[in-house]
Amino acid sequence: MEVSPWPLFASISALAITFGGVYWWHYNSAFILLIGLLLNFLISFCWFGDVIKENMGGFHNTVVMFGFRFGMILFILSEVMFFFSFFWSYFNNCWGPTAEIGYIWPPVGFNNIVIDPFSIPLLNTVVLLSSGASVTWAHHALVSQDYDQAFIGLLLTVSLGAYFLFLQGNEYFLSCFSINSTVYGTVFFMLTGFHGFHVTIGTIILLVCFFRHFFVHFSSNQHVGFEAAAWYWHFVDVVWLFLYFFVYWYGYNL
Repeated sequence: MEVSPWPLFASISALAITFGGVYWWHYNSAFILLIGLLLNFLISFCWFGDVIKENMGGFHNTVVMFGFRFGMILFILSEVMFFFSFFWSYFNNCWGPTAEIGYIWPPVGFNNIVIDPFSIPLLNTVVLLSSGASVTWAHHALVSQDYDQAFIGLLLTVSLGAYFLFLQGNEYFLSCFSINSTVYGTVFFMLTGFHGFHVTIGTIILLVCFFRHFFVHFSSNQHVGFEAAAWYWHFVDVVWLFLYFFVYWYGYNL
């Protein structure tokens, strides 16, 4: 194993994404943002490619796998705080509406256009919870050396993730408000949009795990990459439950 340059390059690309996002919002030019995203994608591809090569070369011993698991736990904790900040904004406006939005939540004019929680959101809840069950099924099958069942479980999980994103996009298309529609629209699309982004990343990671399993990269005791992907997917599930209950159902019934 050699010293990897990818963490440094990934940090630089993340800085470019952050700077590019701010520049885009202020000057309506997404060039720097797109460059940062492209660099981040290429760096991630190379970095994880090296990790896979190390794994196939037998370099991932118990200590290395513990480091991966511990790092994934810290990453998920940072993601918890990320979503906590947006939920804080939601509750701050929901429980303390200001004069600008009519002292009520949802704001004035939103009574008839708030998304019905028993339509697409409820179906999305069933889809995402089902995908959580299927990824758990795939993991247990892999541990039990039932590789065919693990293959089917992973394929089903990826398919359900893609279907969730399709339904989310359809919900956005049919929505009667936008991210510019007062603080309600801003918080709604920031929360659901970032969650959808995480579902997209999770689906891509699980798709990579699917192909790695197809090429026999995993075994019953050597599959830390798939294990981390499953943890991430369960985190996405839990975030969606909070979203559905508080943003869709609770906000609709106020």
